[in-house]
Amino acid sequence: MPKGKGPQGKRITLKVAKNAVRVLFNGRRRLELSKMGIAIFPKCLLELADVEEIDLSRNMLRKIPNIIEKFQNLMWLDLHSNQIDELPAEIGTLQNLTYLNLCNNKLTTKGLPEELTHLKNLRTLNLGLNCLETIPTTLGALRELIELGLFDNSLTIIPKSVKKLPKLERLNVKRNPLPEFAKEDEPIDTIKRIESLYLVEKKDLCNSCLQTCQGERDELHKLEDMTPGPSDKPNFPSLTTPNSTAMDNQEEWRIK
Repeated sequence: MPKGKGPQGKRITLKVAKNAVRVLFNGRRRLELSKMGIAIFPKCLLELADVEEIDLSRNMLRKIPNIIEKFQNLMWLDLHSNQIDELPAEIGTLQNLTYLNLCNNKLTTKGLPEELTHLKNLRTLNLGLNCLETIPTTLGALRELIELGLFDNSLTIIPKSVKKLPKLERLNVKRNPLPEFAKEDEPIDTIKRIESLYLVEKKDLCNSCLQTCQGERDELHKLEDMTPGPSDKPNFPSLTTPNSTAMDNQEEWRIK
């Protein structure tokens, strides 16, 4: 088996981690380890515990270890698109955290620790695309929450304490079996409709986009040419049109 491969996924060394640190325009340092094939939280990251942001999205993580409490400067944590089924209680110690993305994991209601409500400065929490059947009423303690994603779960009720969060501006609960969103079956509209139309000049398009647009325009012109219209020309259904090799003196093509 090749070195660094196997059940533990890709091995991340301290050198690799250090090279993955980016300084953002606002001065924060972000550790970018997205799409690295990581299955186990690398312990070497403790050497970089003073970073403000971590991106571990699109990996194969199943657990977040309790050593996450060492990252006390953390303000932004992206863990979306992993296989996480529960969070450690220690995540509640990250008092500076304002953004937490847990979308597209395997979280259940039991996997949400009560300590999650200790994140008093949290402004964005994304729990969409998980396996949640209920939402703890204690999430109503996140008084600074502005955006909450709960879409694509199995929720049948949203607690009032969550709905009435004082600063909540965006609550996404789409594609949940919520009674208030139940509607009678409507006929399916099979016609494709354009929701947005953007106009640009040719000079602003790259060659690839320009070729694509021109190809689609040519297809539309073909459809226009095929549209039947009024014609004064006589129609002879028993006659066929000669192909490109027919001669003027060939009479066979005239009659089927």
